[in-house]
Amino acid sequence: MNRRPARRRTAVATATAVLAAGTFALGAGVAGADSESKSEKRAEPVARTQVLGLFDRWNAALRTGDPEKVADLYAKDAVLLPTVSNQVRTDRAGILDYFEQFLRNKPVGTKIESVVNVLDRDTVIDTGVYEFTFTDHATGEKSTVKARYTYAYEKQPDGTWLIVNHHSSKMPQG
Repeated sequence: MNRRPARRRTAVATATAVLAAGTFALGAGVAGADSESKSEKRAEPVARTQVLGLFDRWNAALRTGDPEKVADLYAKDAVLLPTVSNQVRTDRAGILDYFEQFLRNKPVGTKIESVVNVLDRDTVIDTGVYEFTFTDHATGEKSTVKARYTYAYEKQPDGTWLIVNHHSSKMPQG
């Protein structure tokens, strides 16, 4: 008697069950809507494009030249490990101080490579490589810096995504 088809069906059934369980876990109760009050709003899954748009929002805030607008995108207890400072910034005052200096050279960022990890409906990480073009405020000379980055975002109770951790470091090999 050939047992391969039975084993294959068992493997497929097991894989399907694992996938269904994973889908339920990712759905965070969507499949179990009966247990949820109709008045409760269900959070939508986070799309990769939505996460990538968070950088665009941050980059647009940079272009305003207003450090307050940039700092508003960081959570109250955010940590910033910036590209061009040796100081770890762990509060709004430190983050504002960094961006007051950073914005003087009119930075414009461009993502080169991005990897998005959705940890859950309220937590995402965007990691990759970006490049900044700076215009020296004294001479008008342009320069470019390529850096690695990591943004950890957390969805706030009001639905706004804020940066809770931002690390950026100049590429070690140019």
